[in-house]
Amino acid sequence: MKLILRRFDLPTRHPFTIARGTTTVQRTLIVELQQRGRCGYGEAPECRYYGATIENVTALLERARPQIEAFTLRDPAAFWEAMCPSLCGDGATFARCALDLAAWDLWGKLEGAPLWKLWGLTLDANPPSDYTIGIDDVDVMIEKLRELSGWPVYKIKLGTADDLVIVRRLREHTDAALRIDANAAWTADAAIRNAAALKPLGVEFIEQPLAPDDWDGMRRVYRESVLPIIADESCRLESDVDRCAGCFHGINMKLTKCGGLTPARRMIARARQLDLKVMIGCFPESSVGISAAAQLLPLVDYADLDGPLLLARDIATGVSFDRGRVMFPDEDGCGVRLLL
Repeated sequence: MKLILRRFDLPTRHPFTIARGTTTVQRTLIVELQQRGRCGYGEAPECRYYGATIENVTALLERARPQIEAFTLRDPAAFWEAMCPSLCGDGATFARCALDLAAWDLWGKLEGAPLWKLWGLTLDANPPSDYTIGIDDVDVMIEKLRELSGWPVYKIKLGTADDLVIVRRLREHTDAALRIDANAAWTADAAIRNAAALKPLGVEFIEQPLAPDDWDGMRRVYRESVLPIIADESCRLESDVDRCAGCFHGINMKLTKCGGLTPARRMIARARQLDLKVMIGCFPESSVGISAAAQLLPLVDYADLDGPLLLARDIATGVSFDRGRVMFPDEDGCGVRLLL
């Protein structure tokens, strides 16, 4: 195979604010793998919270270049296992993810079929994606909601002194289901209290209310909250799934956190064994990463795949959106074409 790395700076549609900071430009690394005249694409959006900068992810992949380019792709899962020992350190799961997505996309194109079809899945009952409203002045948040009106569900970022006021105001402007993501900004007491106030407002669940390592607090919230609680920052790797049982009602799985589609499929299977709900999530990222994540839609309960819609411009074609419904292109692999 041949490895090509491309860096992009992607301005966001609006300043995207969550409890721990604001993003106005999303840096991202696109991985391309070439074999037998076909190209597969993967993505690693920068996320300093997880130690994944473009520089250290690029450095990991460059160090592994000889092993990558010596490999002939036949089985993406075997490729992932073979490459993992060479991709260790800060940003390792992001590097593994970008490489893994490119391998699966390439494999699907070599096999001549969409990835979901090669996995024996159907698209008949896919959950819709939500659209995320970042923290802002409440009037601006209302305008963001109006900008993409008509979605069946919205994800609201919280972690302010006015969280309940924000949700009450937004509820005046939509009948859609709401999901709340506190990004670890609340205490256990606040989470339990807020859940009781949010349930009558049509909130579906609360995502990551407490700090990722506050397992005692999460066990209490799990017992006492009137709303389901979904793990995000507390569930990064395959090994975290078991720990979430009894502390959360479900997990939000991001491909970059866990290292790609290969481990994500195993995480879904394990979550099912533990009776945990599964959400497939994303960062602000291009259609490269989102189109890969969308291949898992038939296997999950909830979707948060609005990454490209949070950007001012995209760098690829792939899946698209019709008011929350994820539309799949008539393309092989993950359906990705890079716009150069």
